Amino acid sequence: MLLPLSFINGQVNERNKLIQVSGIITDDESNPVPHVNLFSHKLRRGTMSELSGIYSIISLPGDTIYLSALGYRRMEFYLPNKIVGRQFNKDIVLETDTIKIEGVIILPWKTYEEFKRDVLAHQPILKPEIKNMYDNLALIHDIISNTSSYQISPEAGYRFAMQQNANAMMTKNQYPVNNLLNPFAWAKFFNGVKHGLLKNKKSTEAATSRTKTKKKKASKD
Repeated sequence: MLLPLSFINGQVNERNKLIQVSGIITDDESNPVPHVNLFSHKLRRGTMSELSGIYSIISLPGDTIYLSALGYRRMEFYLPNKIVGRQFNKDIVLETDTIKIEGVIILPWKTYEEFKRDVLAHQPILKPEIKNMYDNLALIHDIISNTSSYQISPEAGYRFAMQQNANAMMTKNQYPVNNLLNPFAWAKFFNGVKHGLLKNKKSTEAATSRTKTKKKKASKD
């Protein structure tokens, strides 16, 4: 009979010791760090910091809190065994865990022998690539200048915003990606232009009506 009573008494004491641990999480440049995962070892519960870097988690005295975030080193901190009151404030500074990588230039040679042969032959290997790049930029400028207005749907704007956020997280503390040199991005762009990416609804409806008119004239003839 005494064992269940002592177990219940221990649970009540544990509940009475619950405290709220809160503070702000920043990086080594004093910038707030959002979406940091926090986990209580004793309670087996977790939470996440807000966009402003502020966090709040329920814990116990003597507990261990684990922290992890993308682009930062994992860390942990211990709570004192004796805490006065129900609240405990602790500000945290995370250490950056990324490596800066220099830009890479991709050249049109598979092996060193091909590179050596082309260099010795004095052939302007990069000239066609540069010409194609300027042609693509001129084509984009012409398409945009000839399009008076176009509409972007809320779904497309949301996808673009989420993609920008993902790119910013993946390239944090690194050099940004330059899509002007990405052939897959160019292929996706021209495929979208081909299927009416830069056309507004009015121009699309006008083109459809002109096509129907031509078909009717051809059937009458």
